[in-house]
Amino acid sequence: MLLTYIVSGFAVGLLVGMTGVGGGSLMTPLLTLLFGVPPSVAVGTDLAFASITKGAGTFTHRLRGTVHWDIVKLLCIGALPAAVAATLALNHFGTLNAEIGQLIRYSIAGSVLLTVVALLFKGKMLAWINAKPERQLQGRALSTATIVSGAVLGTLVTISSIGAGAIGATLLVMLYPRLSSAEVAGTDIAYAVPLTAIAALGHWWLGSINWELLAMLLVGSLPGITLGSWIARAVPERFLRGLLAMTLTGVAAKLIY
Repeated sequence: MLLTYIVSGFAVGLLVGMTGVGGGSLMTPLLTLLFGVPPSVAVGTDLAFASITKGAGTFTHRLRGTVHWDIVKLLCIGALPAAVAATLALNHFGTLNAEIGQLIRYSIAGSVLLTVVALLFKGKMLAWINAKPERQLQGRALSTATIVSGAVLGTLVTISSIGAGAIGATLLVMLYPRLSSAEVAGTDIAYAVPLTAIAALGHWWLGSINWELLAMLLVGSLPGITLGSWIARAVPERFLRGLLAMTLTGVAAKLIY
């Protein structure tokens, strides 16, 4: 079983390295469906996994100067309190009973479907925004929308561990269309580090992190991410995103039915 966890971590890391998204969207459903890990434990373990891997990514992006810290601050103003509130709500209602487990399962499915939408229509949404510059938010309205987006993502990520990647990046593209792809990726990863760390601490407090499982996933994922980054240069991104979207759609359907 330990070898299976390592191989799974490698496979997810490989896909994330090639596409840049799909970590939580794949890892949490994989743990739930394939290995029978309780939804709350799958979410908590994946959040701890994400906080470690995204921390390393943030360091690299900071060196490259591709992190907009003013946007990170606004996102965190909304996301961090939302993560704490969601953790307290899970503690109040109970993370381990059947009803909450089913709620988390449906939350995961919904988050996966949102990720599919983000993957398939990101380009069209960006084109629409650029074609209508007068509709782009500015000033206080933009700051408020960024904080609200952070709060939504904070809640979603804490409950399902999904949303900080593709959904967060898509929101950044819509709110800040002038950012380069590298700046979107860097800013998205940077705000996700404190968010996933706080959410992971909350799940540790709730007792829903499997540390042995986390270690095995990291052993597999780190070389997988490295190899995927190299392979990405040879494989068309459009093909990879289409493959990922189909996989995630199947995962969401399995979670619901």
